Amino acid sequence: MTIDPKFFEARDDVRLAWREIGPEAGGGRPLILLHGLFSSGEINWIKFGTAARIAAEGYRVIMPDLRVHGSSDAPHEDEFYPADVLVRDLEDLVAQLGLADFDLGGFSLGARTSARAVVAGMRPGRLILGGMGLAGLAGWQRRGRFFKRVIAEYETAKRGDDTWLSIQFMKTMRVDRIAAGHLLDSFTDTTPDMLAAITMPTLVVCGADDQDNGSASELVAALADARLATIPGTHMSSVTQPELGEAIAAFLTA
Repeated sequence: MTIDPKFFEARDDVRLAWREIGPEAGGGRPLILLHGLFSSGEINWIKFGTAARIAAEGYRVIMPDLRVHGSSDAPHEDEFYPADVLVRDLEDLVAQLGLADFDLGGFSLGARTSARAVVAGMRPGRLILGGMGLAGLAGWQRRGRFFKRVIAEYETAKRGDDTWLSIQFMKTMRVDRIAAGHLLDSFTDTTPDMLAAITMPTLVVCGADDQDNGSASELVAALADARLATIPGTHMSSVTQPELGEAIAAFLTA
């Protein structure tokens, strides 16, 4: 399935893209889904059928391409990457679409951004945190150092190096390295005490062999109203599994 992007300008005039499937505006409950680092809305949610599975339940599934990703712009100047810029972009998308009552979720970076948005005051009805554990929110610096090495070793890594697969994915997705480096610097930690802001029903969905962002069960235990769904796969492969869409659909319709 190919869906043409739509565009809007964020508050700093950077052009950002989003795609959507499901009932037209007013005909279905909106669900915003944010993709993972170096991916896109199309790859993360459309290609493997996750968005279609959720839309089949009557949801209007809205999938932005985060700044620096997919069809969105990737400016090189560091002024375009203040702390939590992705949260600001999400706020601008919600305003652009005139959404007042919606659900929100994401995978990996998308889950981090969703959690940061709730900490900043966004109040979705339900929240979905995919590919995420407690350490992935509270200990970003460790993961950040790894992705800095991915960029630094872009031309020199060899097959078998721990950065190799991420570099190949980055090349496939044609991610701008300069812009990506600036974006990494905009990320901040979500400490355990900040998680008190997440009071809405929350689904933590994670691959059985995914420990990239720490323990999903520890994250569930730290949240006020959360449940865990374990699906097949690693951090890279779990987003390709039909069980991801099934788990999200079951949560949203429970």
